[in-house]
Amino acid sequence: MQFFRFIRANRRWLAGGLLLTVFSSMGQTFFISLFASEIRDAFSLSHGQFGGIYMIGTLASAATLIMLGRVVDHYSVARVASLVCVCLAGACLLMAFASSVPALLLAIFMLRLFGQGMMSHTAITAMGRWYSAERGQAVTITSAGHQVGEAILPLLTVMIVALIGWRNAWIASALVLGLFALPAITVLLRVERVPRNPTFAENSDRMALPDEATATTQWTRGDVLRDPLFWCMCAGVLAPSFIGTSFFFHQVYVGELKGWSREWVAASFPVMSLSTVTFGLLSGLLIDRLSAVRLLPFFLLPLGLSVLVLAVFVHPATMFAFMFLMGISYGLSTGIFGAIWPEIYGTKHLGAIRSVTMAAMVFSSALGPGLTGWLIDAGVSFDRQLYYMSGYCFMACVVMFLTSRALVLRGAGAERPAVSGM
Repeated sequence: MQFFRFIRANRRWLAGGLLLTVFSSMGQTFFISLFASEIRDAFSLSHGQFGGIYMIGTLASAATLIMLGRVVDHYSVARVASLVCVCLAGACLLMAFASSVPALLLAIFMLRLFGQGMMSHTAITAMGRWYSAERGQAVTITSAGHQVGEAILPLLTVMIVALIGWRNAWIASALVLGLFALPAITVLLRVERVPRNPTFAENSDRMALPDEATATTQWTRGDVLRDPLFWCMCAGVLAPSFIGTSFFFHQVYVGELKGWSREWVAASFPVMSLSTVTFGLLSGLLIDRLSAVRLLPFFLLPLGLSVLVLAVFVHPATMFAFMFLMGISYGLSTGIFGAIWPEIYGTKHLGAIRSVTMAAMVFSSALGPGLTGWLIDAGVSFDRQLYYMSGYCFMACVVMFLTSRALVLRGAGAERPAVSGM
C-alpha cells in the first residue's frame, strides 16, 4: 500500500521520467538494430563495417556526453528534457533521409547521444536528485520505461517497416517525439521536486533541502575520478551494456545462426521486459531497505548465466530463457546504478558524476557491436564469444563483492578525499 501511495503522491514526476526512458528507445541499440539488415543493404555494408560505423558514432556520443551531461546540474530538468527531445526527433529525421555513409554516421551519433545518452541520463539524474528515502523506488519506476519500450516496439516496428518501409518508420518516430513526447514531458516535469525529509511525518509541509535527509558529503567529479572504488564499480557497469548491446545489435544474425525467425526473436522481448520490471521494482524496495552498496555483488550472476545458456542451447525456448535471465540482471542493475552514485557521492554534482558513468556505459555499448562484428567477420562465431562474456560476468561478481565490502567499511561516502577536482 505504501508503494502505491508513493506512486499517487509523485505521479507527475514519475510519469515524466518514465516517458523520458520510454522515448530514449529511439536511440537504443535494440531499436536501431531492428533496421540493421535494411541499413546494411542500403549502404552495402558488412556486419563488421556497420558495427564499426556504429562503434565510432557511439564512442563520439560517449565523449560528448561527458561534457554535455553536466547541464542537468545547471538548468531545469524540463528545459533540458525538452531540448533533448527536439534533438532526438531531428536525429530520427536524419536517419530517414541519410543517403551516404557520413550522414549515416552522424545520424547514429545523434541517436546515441540524445536517445540512449541524454534522455536516460536526464531522467535518472532527476530521480536521484529529487528523492532521498524513496530513491530506489523512484529510479526503478522511471527505469521501467526502458522495458516498456523493449516490450512494445520490436514487434510494432517490424510490422510498421513491413507496411511503410524502414525510412518512413523513422519519420513516424520523429513525429511521435515531436507531437506527443515533447509536450507531455514538458508539462509533467515543469515543476521541480525537493526531497522530503523522512524524519518528518508524511503529511508534514516541511520540505528538506537536497541531501539534508542523507547527510552525504558532496563529492565533486574530480574527487570521484580519483576514487579507485569508482573504477572497480565501473567494471560492473560495463558488462550489461556491452553484452546487451552486442546481442541486440546482432539479434537478426543470432536468429539466423540458431534457426529462429525475426518474429520469434522479437516476440521474446516482452519476457525480458516483464522480468526487468519485476526485478527492478524488487531491487528498488531492497535498495530503500538495505542500500545499493549491499546489493552490488549480485546483479551480474543472472547475466553470466543468461549468455551461457544462449551459447550452449539451440532450442527455440532458449531465447525466452535467455531474455528472462538477462532481464533479472537488467532490473537489478537499473536500480543499483541509479541509486548508488547519490548514495555514495551525494547529489550536488550528480549530473557531472553520472555523465561519466553514463559515458562509460555508452562507450561499452559502442565497443560491443564493433568488436563482435569484427570477430564475426574474422570467423569467430558469436556463440564462442558468449563464453568469454559469461566468464567476464562471473569474475566481475568477485570484484563487486570486494568493492561492496570496501564501501561498507569506508562508510559509503561519509568521508571525502582531501584533494578536490572538477
